[in-house]
Amino acid sequence: MTAADEHDESCMRRALSMARAAAQRGEVPVGAVLVDAQGQVLAEAGNAPIEQCDPSAHAEILALRAAGRALNNYRMPGATLFVTLEPCPMCAYALVQARIARIVYAAADLKTGACGSVFDLTDDPRLNHRVQVSHGLMAEPAASMLKEFFSARR
Repeated sequence: MTAADEHDESCMRRALSMARAAAQRGEVPVGAVLVDAQGQVLAEAGNAPIEQCDPSAHAEILALRAAGRALNNYRMPGATLFVTLEPCPMCAYALVQARIARIVYAAADLKTGACGSVFDLTDDPRLNHRVQVSHGLMAEPAASMLKEFFSARR
């Protein structure tokens, strides 16, 4: 395993930890970690729409907001987002607008995924920025966490 692969796994483990924390708060277990071009963590978050009474409080959006404040900039060229579930259209387009370089997601979202599963906002030739997407890293634990969460509520 290369150093880059080890870094990616470490970041995804951190995202999974954020997802577990979200689940403990009664939120859908999705976690996100945003790192700069050098691999330093800029921000991390778990889903919080219920807690914040905000439909846009997805983990990805919360991480983008925190990173934007930390950088004092709404653009994050060279940054990578690690997230436990494929971003929805809202989040994917926000990531495009932030000029994120790369998204690494664990589990695919076959209902609303916008990074290639249902939609592909990250590689749309009509947009002026494309995002490199990798998927499947630690997909099983991420998918299992989501399945367990929703099974417990049915």
